[in-house]
Amino acid sequence: MTTKELLIQEIETLPPELLKEALNFIREIKTSHTARQSSKNKLRGSTAEDLLEFAGTWEGDDIRECLQLVHDTRMPLEF
Repeated sequence: MTTKELLIQEIETLPPELLKEALNFIREIKTSHTARQSSKNKLRGSTAEDLLEFAGTWEGDDIRECLQLVHDTRMPLEF
């Protein structure tokens, strides 16, 4: 049996009071999937300016320490 057939079989045996809950769950899954796909498509081929929409602003006073950590832990380039 296919997954779809199994799903239909399970839905057919649900008590009426659970059908609405199952429907809401399926709709939630579809909405979540659509949102993830939309987000992936938006990021693909984006410019740096487009990506700034997802970046927050810097908050804090540890920028120097963070920059030092980047310099201390990055791997040297090999050509």
